[in-house]
Amino acid sequence: MTKTNHKKNWLSVLIVLLFLALVLFLDQKIKPTNSMYMLMTVLQKGSVYALAAVSMNLLNGYTGLFSLGHAGFMLIGAYSYAIFTIPAASRDTVYQYYEAAVRISFPEIFSAAIGPAGTVLGIILAVLVAGLAAAIFAYLIGLPVLKLKSDYLAIATLGFAEIIRAVFQWSKLGPITNGSNILKSFPRTSTFKFKLAGETIKLSTFVPVLIATICIALIVLLVNSTYGRSFKAIRDDEIAAEAMGINLAKHKMISFVTSSFFAGVAGAVMAMVLSIAQASNFKSAMTYEILLMVVLGGIGSISGSVIGSMLFVAASEWWLRGLDSGVFLGIEAPNIFRNGFRLVVFSIIIMIVVLFFRKGIMGDREITDLFRKKSKTPAKEAGK
Repeated sequence: MTKTNHKKNWLSVLIVLLFLALVLFLDQKIKPTNSMYMLMTVLQKGSVYALAAVSMNLLNGYTGLFSLGHAGFMLIGAYSYAIFTIPAASRDTVYQYYEAAVRISFPEIFSAAIGPAGTVLGIILAVLVAGLAAAIFAYLIGLPVLKLKSDYLAIATLGFAEIIRAVFQWSKLGPITNGSNILKSFPRTSTFKFKLAGETIKLSTFVPVLIATICIALIVLLVNSTYGRSFKAIRDDEIAAEAMGINLAKHKMISFVTSSFFAGVAGAVMAMVLSIAQASNFKSAMTYEILLMVVLGGIGSISGSVIGSMLFVAASEWWLRGLDSGVFLGIEAPNIFRNGFRLVVFSIIIMIVVLFFRKGIMGDREITDLFRKKSKTPAKEAGK
């Protein structure tokens, strides 16, 4: 590893640690009644979408596989987390129209065995199960669909997402998925807190941000590994990659399953943030929004996916929320736009960004590249 890369890695770690410390500080200082509390909502939802966008970028941006099934894998993750964390006392209330087939609660099992720390361990296990469930579905789906290319792969994965959403609402699976009814009463971000020296330390925003950060860090390590270089080779030229000895089917499957695993984790974190899991929330429009975040940030840039996700959530959930009243910069919108004026303005802003930033906000660069000194050209070196 060169000295420049070593400094770049340490700078990345420092930026991440400072950001996590800031989030933990804001968690304690900003109350629900504070006018800035929307910032915490943006950080919570933004971390979920950032993880989903980075996992999609791994597949679409780094491997060159155009998949539109992300909402389906997030749905599987959300339901897996919810099903295995609902307390036994609440299960009959949640499954009021069905006889619950699954009566296992990981937090309760581990807390009964090792105490309060077992609750945390049970939640972690449920999140991992959520990712694994999505990865298993991805493997099964990938066997036939990864033989397809370009638009055909996109259509096949989009069809999978719609089918899985319909299946999870099927009444025959009601004892497991609760049919079209919501799953609730499982551990959510608002309940994440602990006592320290008589003070209550709240983690409602810190936990989803931490989970997203750890997962994104793992994706960064994968991208910079030999597997990541193989993914990029497949993206650039499949024939040349195969000629170099890269097993196309194997590496495509690894990318697809890994991306889906982290999409499942994102779905679990989304269930924590929203406090419910319901199939109707995971429509194809969610996949399009995640794809838009990737494009806005820059295809091939992990930092760009995170920035694009945060900006998207902040603009749609916070900054432009007041536009639904029908006024923008002192200009009143016609009556026909009153209910959706925010979406009209937001769409115009997106069009402007896409026109002026053809490769996205970051292109294929990372945040640390902005702090790196430009290397001198050979001509300048010769002129010395």
